[in-house]
Amino acid sequence: MSLSILEQYIESGNSRNLDLLLTSNPALILEETSHGISPLLLACYFHKPQIIRVLLQHNQGLNIHEAVAAGLDNYIEAMIKQLPSVVNEVSTHGYSALALATHFNKEDVVRLLLAHKANPDIPTQNEEHLYPLHIALLNKNTAITKLLIEAGANVNNRQQTGLTPLHLAAQQGNIEIIVLLLEHGAIIELKNSNNKTASDLAASKGYSDIATILKDM
Repeated sequence: MSLSILEQYIESGNSRNLDLLLTSNPALILEETSHGISPLLLACYFHKPQIIRVLLQHNQGLNIHEAVAAGLDNYIEAMIKQLPSVVNEVSTHGYSALALATHFNKEDVVRLLLAHKANPDIPTQNEEHLYPLHIALLNKNTAITKLLIEAGANVNNRQQTGLTPLHLAAQQGNIEIIVLLLEHGAIIELKNSNNKTASDLAASKGYSDIATILKDM
């Protein structure tokens, strides 16, 4: 019962009652929520900064995924220095630290993780099978997309429906990223599970000039 109340307070942004609940029942912060993630990660997904602050005040030790989602650079660096292998650990809900940092658009954290040799080619361990590069493109985060490509991310990785980064960039009409992907070896002819190329996908979104260029290359 207390856990469901905790989740209600997080989702509704009720920081005062959450503080009181954790003061009276501190072990709750260590419980896994019904979403299969910790209370802190849940607050990060719901974008509740005040709730995140309360949870951090009551924290009894964070894992790297919680630290990444909260953007705690110094904490992350200290954890990696203590145990370098933690940089590529996958969370209970299937995200590497780098995938999670990308999901939350934490550019500084992405830089930090890549500086510590985070593997940019670990997909999410769920039905979507998304690589960090896919996530960055879905977020339309050009800065993180560039960081991942420059760090050596495989530009031809496919997610669950066969989409490559080039497919996503073409759908978005993002010529800057299309050029960067091609410079790093993106294969134009690859098709998704619906038998569509990057050119086809660009055309379907009205980017006829890009579609023509890709088709003629």
